[in-house]
Amino acid sequence: MDQPLVQARENASQPHVPALGPSAPIARAVVTTPSGHRVAYVEAGEGPDLILIHGALMVLDDMWLGPMSALARHFRVIAFDRPGHGGSSRARLADATPWRQAEILGEAMDALGLRRPLVAGHSFGGAVALALGLGRPEALAGVLALAPICFPEARLEQVLFGPRAVPISGDMLAHGPGAALDSALLPLLWRAMFLPQPMPEVFAARFPFAYARRPEAMIANGEDAAALWPGLTRSAFAYATCRCPVHILTGDADLVVSPHLHGRTAARLIPGARHDALDGVGHMLHHARADAVVAAALALMRP
Repeated sequence: MDQPLVQARENASQPHVPALGPSAPIARAVVTTPSGHRVAYVEAGEGPDLILIHGALMVLDDMWLGPMSALARHFRVIAFDRPGHGGSSRARLADATPWRQAEILGEAMDALGLRRPLVAGHSFGGAVALALGLGRPEALAGVLALAPICFPEARLEQVLFGPRAVPISGDMLAHGPGAALDSALLPLLWRAMFLPQPMPEVFAARFPFAYARRPEAMIANGEDAAALWPGLTRSAFAYATCRCPVHILTGDADLVVSPHLHGRTAARLIPGARHDALDGVGHMLHHARADAVVAAALALMRP
């Protein structure tokens, strides 16, 4: 691991806005699941197994450039591309809900021989991590949900990207007008995700933005957005039955996913769950406070 640990406070003094650099995605390994899905991943470190799951509009490079280097000092860390994103395959329309993606990543986890890993997921990836904990609690050491979306609600991405979930017309939109729109819109959305912190210089220089916004990936993002309502409704009814240790970590200045509506409320419903809010931190807390992510992960692993 050669990625520096970048804290928001280190960037706060930088007066200029870093340009989004053209970067190639990092090299990935691929595991094929029994259901035939190809799941791309990267691995680093030694110790107990820990899985990282990225959020919407992202690929696993987000985790590689964020908390992975710090976590790899204590864990064997495996960061996955969610189905349909990065190098991971996906069945059109069938693999969009957090529950279905949890099933696929659970198969990948088994295929890699991971033993009771801790699963950490951010945003939509937090919903996938919680679905994993709800669906197969005996197979996990715990769930660390970072700024997770936990309940169905009307969302901007459903308006912006949801139409691409429609067969035929959605594909035409994604490869035509949508691709032009994404070039202008997504840089703004990516920067807004980090607020009130600035986007770290290393992320701006090394995240593969063009790779993350390919038409196929944006179709997947559209399907994910459209599938939030049924998927999170199922999760909301299941939280009270959760038998997996859960720690929810949010930033109290998150402008993307309300920490009060989602993180705090879910923690109250999940038996024994812990919720901590980080002062002044936004949605991309795994970049701004990687130290807090490591501390939460280590605490979950303690008996």
